[in-house]
Amino acid sequence: MQKTKAITRRVIYFTRDPAPGLLASFREREWDVEVVGSVREVRQFAQGGSLAGGLVDLSSVFEPGEAAALETCLAMPNIGWVAMAAATHLDDAIPRRLVRDYCFDYVTLPAANERIVDTVGHACGMISLGEPACLDTSTAEGQMIGTCDAMYALFRAVRKVATTNAPVFISGESGTGKELTAAAIHARSPRRDAPFVAINCGAIPAQLLQSELFGYERGAFTGANQRRVGRVEAANGGTLFLDEIGDLPFESQASLLRFLQESTISRLGGDGSIDVDVRIISATHVDMEAAIEDGRFRADLYHRLCVLRIDEPPLRARGKDIELLALYTLERYRTDASRRLYGFAPDAIAAMHRYDWPGNVRELINRVRRAIVMSETRTITAEDLELSSYVTAVPITLARARETAERQAIELALLRHRGRPGDAARELSISRTTLYRLLTSHGMRYGDEPDAAE
Repeated sequence: MQKTKAITRRVIYFTRDPAPGLLASFREREWDVEVVGSVREVRQFAQGGSLAGGLVDLSSVFEPGEAAALETCLAMPNIGWVAMAAATHLDDAIPRRLVRDYCFDYVTLPAANERIVDTVGHACGMISLGEPACLDTSTAEGQMIGTCDAMYALFRAVRKVATTNAPVFISGESGTGKELTAAAIHARSPRRDAPFVAINCGAIPAQLLQSELFGYERGAFTGANQRRVGRVEAANGGTLFLDEIGDLPFESQASLLRFLQESTISRLGGDGSIDVDVRIISATHVDMEAAIEDGRFRADLYHRLCVLRIDEPPLRARGKDIELLALYTLERYRTDASRRLYGFAPDAIAAMHRYDWPGNVRELINRVRRAIVMSETRTITAEDLELSSYVTAVPITLARARETAERQAIELALLRHRGRPGDAARELSISRTTLYRLLTSHGMRYGDEPDAAE
């Protein structure tokens, strides 16, 4: 019977003094060995991107002055390193740290060639098992990613409202990514080649907001040494994004309403009016119905802004997207780590799904970025995310479990149907009256808003 030839495997052997016997042992075991003698050669090898085993001869290549360059090589994600060195070399703190933080294993010399080959084979296998999950961003909209029903509905709404010039109002909790949605609408619109200008209405004092929005002429006030174009004029032909519009000072709302009605502005200190052509997208985390009821926001301005409405889903309602976003953040900021990271530990994944994420996507990104820097293991744990208390689910009563499930079902149904209670009630197989009663009992507010997708 003919012996089946084993699949050739790759190993990079980083040394300035290769051992012929060790090379022969690798080749007998059908490894394809690449001997390199410099950091530059290691980088060239790693640019190929395919996974490989790595053997670094610290006794040969380590120099205290080159520790940083060597660390960069060992941090390359597609090579599973094994270090070999004499015991005296491992007495030095720097080589010990490099081995601990970046190598799967180490071999103290002298050692049998067969043992070294086996150890490198194990590291190559581990690098393939620890390869980060493939992030499918084929359904992404701009910089937003997601695979849940609520995000697919959001992506569909973005594509539909982008084709019109009507004002869009984006509602959602803080940290859900409302500016990303606005940018995605602009990027798909006929105005995509014109400016996208954003202004945070809650971050600018009321006395400065007029000049920020509409600009001023030279000499309009003390310190106005030259003409300045405002944000509205800067966005001419494009899109003006009014973020946190719910925090706009009441005394500034009349000026904004006048601009929306007339499509003209006047710079402070100027005599004439200037025609501007901008598309308005606004967003807020504020309950606007309550703000209008309390006299903090003008109803006529709100109705001018809210022709088309989009509701951003909270992170807690996005299911597996939580893990997807965490992996995306890890991939984006992986180089901030002081050691090689291979994803999230099971306790971290469980804790992320049990946590309510009051700060939504912004909070998740911040927690993962901190964990990347502070983690002392090869995977990010719940403790690294500061979510240790969510690893073990807190015992709850059956009544509480039913209440939570009921609230989540209602929330998801409303998100899927763009906040339309009638459609949500039909999906839930309850009457509209029952839905309103449940909304009241759960402290949830949803009105009959126009459909952003129509």
